[in-house]
Amino acid sequence: MVELLKHLINNLGYVIVIAFFISKLNAFRQMIQKNRIGRIETLILAFTFGGIGIIGTYVGIDVRGAIANTRNIGVMVGGILCGPFVGIVGGVLAGLHRILIDIGGITSFPCAVATMIGGFLSGIIYKKSTIKNRWLYGLIGGILVENISMSFILLFSKPFHLALTIVKQIYVPMVLINGVGIAVVIMITENIFEAEEEIAAKQAKHALEIANETLPYFRDVNKNSLREVCEIIKLSVKSDAVAITDRKKIMAHVGSGEDHHTVGKTILTKATERVIREGVIAVLNTPVEIECIDENCPLKSAIIVPLKENQKVIGTLKIYYNDENHITFRDISLAEGLSQLISTQLELSKLEKLKEMANKSEIKALQAQINPHFLFNALNTIVSFMRMDVDHARELMIDLSTYLRYNLERGDALVSLEKELEQVRAYVKIERARYGKKLHVLYDIDEAIDIKIPSLTIQPLVENAIKHGILKGNQDKGSIRISVKQRKETVRTSIEDDGLGIEEEIISGIKKGKTKEGSIGLLNVHNRLKLIYGKGLKIQRLPKGTRISFEIYKKEG
Repeated sequence: MVELLKHLINNLGYVIVIAFFISKLNAFRQMIQKNRIGRIETLILAFTFGGIGIIGTYVGIDVRGAIANTRNIGVMVGGILCGPFVGIVGGVLAGLHRILIDIGGITSFPCAVATMIGGFLSGIIYKKSTIKNRWLYGLIGGILVENISMSFILLFSKPFHLALTIVKQIYVPMVLINGVGIAVVIMITENIFEAEEEIAAKQAKHALEIANETLPYFRDVNKNSLREVCEIIKLSVKSDAVAITDRKKIMAHVGSGEDHHTVGKTILTKATERVIREGVIAVLNTPVEIECIDENCPLKSAIIVPLKENQKVIGTLKIYYNDENHITFRDISLAEGLSQLISTQLELSKLEKLKEMANKSEIKALQAQINPHFLFNALNTIVSFMRMDVDHARELMIDLSTYLRYNLERGDALVSLEKELEQVRAYVKIERARYGKKLHVLYDIDEAIDIKIPSLTIQPLVENAIKHGILKGNQDKGSIRISVKQRKETVRTSIEDDGLGIEEEIISGIKKGKTKEGSIGLLNVHNRLKLIYGKGLKIQRLPKGTRISFEIYKKEG
């Protein structure tokens, strides 16, 4: 027994040396360190650890027709470290090999079955254990499998007296060496995962350094500032290209592929669409996965991470390399950190701009459109109705109080669509009471729309349609259609009038962010929608009149 123990200790040394060198191979480390191991890589790992199990059989020693070996070490270590598939496949390979090299051998069948059971057990340990206690579970699992193997030898091997003799000779060495061997090999290979944590910490620090360097460029987000951000990231992470997109198009791209990955181009790849839709990271290791429509594109691998605002994906950060299979855990960890920090910077940038707008009194200017003339005219109208129709005058007083109360609230708050429309209806009733049949307003509102929108969004558009569309045209009468319609993913609001028609100069000015007298309400609404949702007003001059519309994603409401 002592000689057998020495031989198995020597065999364990071979296994440890093999495991140590495998753990140092870059290809193996990359496979282990990826968050999601691909099918081919998983298969490679299964054959690798199954192969270590087979080597354990070959270096075993013959004991009365049985083979005292370290086969179960390779199988169980593979399953415990890499998951059920690796353990099961490795166990089946090593088990079948045990039968085939000694067909009809006294312990061939029971030992093969025990090895396969070990593969299944290792998969269970993988799911139940943690990084800190895997070695302990491995020790217990190894001892358990060897006991199962000994039990099977006694149950299935014939003649029984020979089986019993074999078990007496190999039981202690096999149980001890295989149990301890699994624990030791796991401890050695576990340094990979400790290195992973160290890498994550270093990459988090690196991400903070990059974020600090890019911070000034987020104070005024535009295509030039985003390009600078991409330049800094590219140099810092030593990638071949970096890009930033919103939900629909490329906002900036620096580096390889810049000739066809152009700013403003619509996002075409399914991988990017999936990242935007599901908010998950995409790791692409081949040109086929990248799906670039330019067949000469030099980009061969990429990481795509979502950029978020209030838990909603607003765009992506893409880090590209010119080599296939370049992405490691180090790259993924850094990209995740950058995604979170850039998302925070973008959100802070928007809050800063909204604060700046408030400081400049843009929202206050919008609220200030409760000007003395409107208030005087509204009160005059109410007074005139008090002589003719007291009930109507009372209703108008309620409408005026609703309108005034709403306008005095915060102009940058999100309110329910129902509340916004309540204020619109109050305003319209006052104006219709004043202008009578000259003004006709039609509401086309879908029921049960449950979204929130920025306050003072629809009313300024209706006011613009009345003052600058219907009344400015000196028409005998005019009509306004207020429409709020549900679409598949969005809610579309439009205000259409048949009045004078908006000037092209005003449309152009609003797109450029310039204010013209009389259009501050439109510009303010456009700017706020663009800041919050990335897209402002759509203004169309019709053959007769004007249509102003905007869309909000239902999830954003």
